[in-house]
Amino acid sequence: MIIVLKPNTRNEDRQTLLEAISKRGLKPVEFAGTERSTIHVLGDVNESVAESMKSFECVENVLRILKPYKLASKEHQSQKTVVKVGDVSFGNGEFTIIAGPCSVESEAQVMESAHMLKKLGIKIMRASAFKPRTSPYDFQGMGIEGLKLLKKVREETGMLVETEIMDVRDVKIAAECVDILRVGARNMQNFDLLKELGKIDKPVILKRGMSATINEFIMAAEYILLHGNRRVILCERGIRTFETAYRNTLDLGAVAVLRTLTHLPIIVDPSHAAGKRDLVPPLCKAAAAVGADGLLVEAHPHPDQALSDGAQSLTPEQLAKLMEELRPLCIAVGRRLA
Repeated sequence: MIIVLKPNTRNEDRQTLLEAISKRGLKPVEFAGTERSTIHVLGDVNESVAESMKSFECVENVLRILKPYKLASKEHQSQKTVVKVGDVSFGNGEFTIIAGPCSVESEAQVMESAHMLKKLGIKIMRASAFKPRTSPYDFQGMGIEGLKLLKKVREETGMLVETEIMDVRDVKIAAECVDILRVGARNMQNFDLLKELGKIDKPVILKRGMSATINEFIMAAEYILLHGNRRVILCERGIRTFETAYRNTLDLGAVAVLRTLTHLPIIVDPSHAAGKRDLVPPLCKAAAAVGADGLLVEAHPHPDQALSDGAQSLTPEQLAKLMEELRPLCIAVGRRLA
């Protein structure tokens, strides 16, 4: 429910209304506007509660949000959210590229990756310090040491850095070392982690779970928004279907649907959908055409030597070619490659 306050509402009247909302077991969230301020009421709001709010002198109008996700819905906010990271933005018309190796493997590897990306004009490097793997025998990442290497990359190259976070206990130190935190598909419904990420002032990329519906995906984002962090970026990365020709089925229809349902920016990870590097560029172009706000792409200076996901990582030459091919396509769909 959204309560629209009358212009020049007195502070004491606003406080009386806030207390009345809280006494009903609901959570009021205030938003100050240039002409009118609003109070967004979160919780189980029925018709009688909405009607009772209209009786307050300071209330101009009451609007009910029917979607189960309140803060992520376009009913809550019609204007698209812009998530700014350094001098890069998601959701403002730019088509923003995040690229880099699947995981942090060594100082030499991440530094070489950063210089490779910087040469191409890419401003955000991805590399996971923590790696959730299907097999417990596969490379699991460098952990805290990997975070320290990403921090060093940021300090020495000026690149923005992004990494996956898996554990509530690692959120604080990760937030100190990188610019963007990512929730992987396996942790989309790790609700304790989502709540903790809601308490920090860092952008969060939330990946769609491999079997998650669009409704479940947005509801997961709602956990982060509800706990105070408004800098959420949704990421479609492919879902599990019967098809075995590629790793996952990239659901680009989800991008179009999400644009009608939520004000949050949406990016696409074609690498985990493809599973094969030759399939990644066409999917990147399709993501731009369907209206995504950017890409999360795996690229490695030496993919054949990668400790994880080498088969789907672009070579430096493939990444350079992709950037050139994306520029005219972005212009054609009214975007600017960032």
